[in-house]
Amino acid sequence: MTHIIELSNIDKSFLTDEVETLALSNVELEINKGEFVSITGPSGCGKSTLLSLLGLLDTASSGQYILNGHNTENLSKNERAKIRNKEIGFIFQSFNLISELDVYENVELPLTYRNDLSASEISQRVEEALAKVDMGHRKKHFPSQLSGGQQQRIAIARALISSPSILLADEPTGNLDSKNAQMVMDLLHQLHKEGATICMVTHDQQCADSATRRISLFDGRIVEDTQLSNQAA
Repeated sequence: MTHIIELSNIDKSFLTDEVETLALSNVELEINKGEFVSITGPSGCGKSTLLSLLGLLDTASSGQYILNGHNTENLSKNERAKIRNKEIGFIFQSFNLISELDVYENVELPLTYRNDLSASEISQRVEEALAKVDMGHRKKHFPSQLSGGQQQRIAIARALISSPSILLADEPTGNLDSKNAQMVMDLLHQLHKEGATICMVTHDQQCADSATRRISLFDGRIVEDTQLSNQAA
């Protein structure tokens, strides 16, 4: 098994008004290549904090985090950004598309920070990513001209563009009606069948149970880690 994520004895605390709050406590977690992991639990249990740490958007107070062979301790801000751009694809609840950019430009955005790809390679990657989410016909549209479900599909295309080691999805269906939510989940399952490694935070029990592995948090600790029978075809 290839470990994409290895967390060892992770603690995360926040200091506000001289009161220390422990958001994560002694978290041990491995995610292997090809898994579809859901993270669930009540509000305030540490789900978003954990995802921020996994996405290198924040750092642990103590413990070790290895991302696809990279020890993430003692990295500079610039080094963290480079690893994040190459290794991680983010899918957010609120889509986080830039309204002034059209669909093509939004999907292209992560590659504009790369200097190892030619313009033709970037163009090919954008076209392939849009084809995967069946949105190539909307590439000249702007986010305001798209439905919520279409915007999330564009956000998924953007997450795929760097061929990341793992997709991190934060409540990807949270802003969608049931029909569009199902379309997005169907797309994530299709990507998983094609080999994507996915870690998804969700409050939706049905979404959580459709993964291949379900992790439950409570008060900053992992209280359940269950293998599910939903294996990729």
